[in-house]
Amino acid sequence: MALHHGRSLSFPSSSHPAVSQFNDNLSRLRSSEATCSSLSSFNGKINGLRNLDESIDDLLLLSHIQQIVSEECVDDYIKLLDACSSVTDVVSFAKEDFRDLLSSIRRKDVQGINAYLASRNKSKKMIQDAESVAISTLESLLSYVLGTKVHESKRSLLSKLMHSKKVSADKNEFNKVESFLQLNQESELVNHIKEMDSDIQVVKEDLESIFRQLIKTRVSLLNILNN
Repeated sequence: MALHHGRSLSFPSSSHPAVSQFNDNLSRLRSSEATCSSLSSFNGKINGLRNLDESIDDLLLLSHIQQIVSEECVDDYIKLLDACSSVTDVVSFAKEDFRDLLSSIRRKDVQGINAYLASRNKSKKMIQDAESVAISTLESLLSYVLGTKVHESKRSLLSKLMHSKKVSADKNEFNKVESFLQLNQESELVNHIKEMDSDIQVVKEDLESIFRQLIKTRVSLLNILNN
């Protein structure tokens, strides 16, 4: 990665408030590696990622960090924004798909139900693509913060954060929707979707919040490059 040279680097001690806050947020994320047991439990992880990016924004105020910022770093943030946007789109689509699914159930529209299942498969592919980009981009961003290549242990942490233990099929709310469809349990399905709706909305709002934070950090990076 391209680095900016020309000024002597003066690194702050690890006790610097911005560095300490970054380490604290990273530690909190490390403690969130446990299985996400429900849709609502993802909120903590999303908020943790936002807090980590906020601490990166604070680190960008430090002179030695500013000296290693390059256009590559800005490009990495664009990739991260795209990944976040893709995930937000999937969550938004889920709300729309559920609305259409409920309508199809009321009208006994088999074609509409099949369309929901097809949309689910498309969403899974979008998530996989966004996840791959997010992991590699977060690793690149950490390398800028640390001024070196990401240590293997931190790669492991990022992978665990993005690939937390899978929720068993019988506990995943989205898989339950498909199970209710297969078992033709209409009333249970309708009630389940209604219960999920508010949780999906909260996750969507949290994702939009981290998207705004990522934009803020990207603006900070651009300002550093232009000064």
